Amino acid sequence: MPRLLGVDIPGRKRIEYALCYIHGIGLTRARAIVAESKIDVAKKADDLSPDELRVLLGVIQGLRVEGDLRREVSQNIRRLVSIGSYRGLRHRRGLPVRGQRTSTNARTRKGPRRTVGAVRDKAARQAVKKGGGK
Repeated sequence: MPRLLGVDIPGRKRIEYALCYIHGIGLTRARAIVAESKIDVAKKADDLSPDELRVLLGVIQGLRVEGDLRREVSQNIRRLVSIGSYRGLRHRRGLPVRGQRTSTNARTRKGPRRTVGAVRDKAARQAVKKGGGK
């Protein structure tokens, strides 16, 4: 299991797919990196020689990936929130940012459904029935 930029890439996968495990590298960019470093596309990540890994690392270091990319994205979001833009407000409230509907769907951003006014545990339900609740 080779390690590039602090990320363990899966050794049994072809190199173009293994590179996708690095944040900021998708399939298109991975194929461009492999082509630029002149490595056989059919090679598995475990089969790479140290020289080939060094060439790959040299190509990847010219790109903005992993920690630098994560830092830049979080700074961009922080900037939007601080200037009070619409997108920043959506980030702050944990709602969809790019115009999706929220009356239905949007569960990924909004989190699990919250039950309003429902009594969940058995003891509280019995207290409500006897008139001891609220």
